[in-house]
Amino acid sequence: MEKAREAISMSSSSSSLSPPQVPMELHVTNREKLLKSLRHDLSELSRPLHGFVFLQGGEEQTRHDTDHIELFRQESYFAYLFGVREPGFYGAIDILTGESILFAPRLPADYAVWLGEIKSPSYFKERYLVSVVYYTDEIARVLHDHFQGSGKPLLFLLHGLNTDSNQYAKPAEFEGVDKFETDMETLHPILTECRVLKSELELAVIQYANDISSEAHVEVMKKARVGMKEYQLESVFLHHTYMYGGCRHCSYTCICATGENSAVLHYGHAAAPNDRTLEDGDMALFDMGAEYHFYGSDITCSFPVNGKFTSDQSLIYNAVLEAHDAVIYTMKPGVNWADMHMLAEKVILESLKKGCIVVGNVDDMMAKRLGAVFMPHGLGHFLGIDTHDPGGYLKGAERRKEPGLRSLRTTRELLEGMVITVEPGCYFIDALLLPAMESQSTSGFFNHEVIGRFKGFGGVRIESDVHVTASGCKNMTKCPREILDIEAVMAGAPWPLEKRPPSI
Repeated sequence: MEKAREAISMSSSSSSLSPPQVPMELHVTNREKLLKSLRHDLSELSRPLHGFVFLQGGEEQTRHDTDHIELFRQESYFAYLFGVREPGFYGAIDILTGESILFAPRLPADYAVWLGEIKSPSYFKERYLVSVVYYTDEIARVLHDHFQGSGKPLLFLLHGLNTDSNQYAKPAEFEGVDKFETDMETLHPILTECRVLKSELELAVIQYANDISSEAHVEVMKKARVGMKEYQLESVFLHHTYMYGGCRHCSYTCICATGENSAVLHYGHAAAPNDRTLEDGDMALFDMGAEYHFYGSDITCSFPVNGKFTSDQSLIYNAVLEAHDAVIYTMKPGVNWADMHMLAEKVILESLKKGCIVVGNVDDMMAKRLGAVFMPHGLGHFLGIDTHDPGGYLKGAERRKEPGLRSLRTTRELLEGMVITVEPGCYFIDALLLPAMESQSTSGFFNHEVIGRFKGFGGVRIESDVHVTASGCKNMTKCPREILDIEAVMAGAPWPLEKRPPSI
């Protein structure tokens, strides 16, 4: 552990970044976008343009039956429309007038003793750029007073399926809701589609989350040493993104996998808590992303913990890098995401064939879905306020059923304004390899002697966050990717590297 202590005590890091002030106009723009889409759909159906979009924000949660309050993070749809960081709020948008209304919880007097100043409605009105603010115990009266139609006021409530989690969004509940007409079908698909295409203000926040996370990944590479624990490098990432980036939340649980753990796709959970000791010869696969003002990043870097790639590590790493780069080179509006997944599989299989790990015709391998043995997950997913941002499957769309393809979180055609992760990988997972090597239909594709060298190798994943532009795409992630660059950074070179002089 001496080398581990030495790494931790190295001179402190610094950052070229500082946390930006996010303008609340971002959420004003999101509300305007929703209103435009909702009014258009209602007009197409010859429905009257009255009623309220009505959402309930998130509530604080305690740890099981204790009074320990878990760190609150706002419900994502509510965050998208209102940008409110506090728990216990409700929000409404008047479809006819466009007026936005927040309802704040009426806090008890002793809140000021234990938790700080009790803010006034005028504070929230100014902070969140809404039209007016009331208290949550006034919801029914206020909405009835504001309603300009006939009969009971109509509430468009959020209820619909998240195709990543198979969970349903929770429609708002409040005392007096029975005095309103409710529509739980219209809002969810429209609001979800609004979240799919990012505004310039949203893109700026996602870019910042990528910038600080990319910088933190570089710090992890620089501090990695044989003998450290995986969680020590997780802490380097968390410290950097919070200390210098102001990111109190991570986008997801950090995956800090080394050695054979790097073949565990969602390593890092409570039963596998990033606690292995790094060993000489290990590959590391670190999948970590910071969240800033609700918007996230999702970045994976793979590298040898001792700072030098072996020939086998180079073979697998370059196979994945070539797939990663081929997809980004090809991405543009109109391209189908399932086709990009197949492209990544094919590039990886071609590289494995060159490395004599597999043999035979690559098209035949693709037909037998051999690519899914090495890359069982989907190529990527939408990214935004959620790591797996919604909208991957439009209503009525069917999932592919083939191995690998059935794991895709979307099969849509790319559109300008989407942000999607590109994360090909190549893993040596016994639970998949052994049955494939024994199967009559696929055993002939394996060079059984060569593939034995990779038992316990783990895996490689390279993940970047990519913005689809009008004519192509932009990679928002700024980590070292080429082998020479990674080795240079791990040896102490600054990143980005100084430009090399042209070779003669």
